[in-house]
Amino acid sequence: MDLNAKAQYLSEVSLFESLPQEDLLDLASLSTIKKYSKHQIIYRVEDEPEEVFILIQGIIKIISKSGEGREVIKTIIHPRTLFGMEYLSGQDNRLNTAKSIDKDIICFSINSQEFKAYLKDNWQLTEKFIKMLGRKLSYLEDRFESLVFKDARERIIDFLKDNAKTNGRQVGLEMLIKHSLTQQDIANYTGTSRQTVTYVLNDLKRQNQIYFKRKSILIRDIANLS
Repeated sequence: MDLNAKAQYLSEVSLFESLPQEDLLDLASLSTIKKYSKHQIIYRVEDEPEEVFILIQGIIKIISKSGEGREVIKTIIHPRTLFGMEYLSGQDNRLNTAKSIDKDIICFSINSQEFKAYLKDNWQLTEKFIKMLGRKLSYLEDRFESLVFKDARERIIDFLKDNAKTNGRQVGLEMLIKHSLTQQDIANYTGTSRQTVTYVLNDLKRQNQIYFKRKSILIRDIANLS
């Protein structure tokens, strides 16, 4: 991928979409393309946060381990999203582990120090970055409230609605979500069990609220999904 192609892709990332072409080319020149296979670790908790990543292709999960050793999915990363930003918030080590879900994962990698220096020299970009962090914090607060106050069925339905919003495609009045998540992944994300996810999805299917296959979920009417 040449410099202009990198810059074109960066222009489609919400954080960079209003930057002048010259700035996009500068950022593109700082980036390196990295590829990962399915289930490959991109970085581990406690690693030094030497790089910031921008996902180009595939899906990545940000995970940690519970006290019992169970995998907990904190965030699911879709294309055109930044991740691995601990250094920018003053952390000396990675707080979580990033692991690929899809095969053929492609990322841009930018040295954390170089990216931080670039932010310092570009107030417009820094302001957008701060707003992005604010949205991320709001999202995490919503997830925390969901885990505390909602039952398993509500959390799984929230997961479906969130994914439809971020990764869905409108098909008439229906919403199609294509994904690479297993039912265990959904359980790890919603704080439920795989058996509960299976039961809720099958119950929604029985009620004709959704239709699902291994790598896709069709929501009949997202406004009335319950």
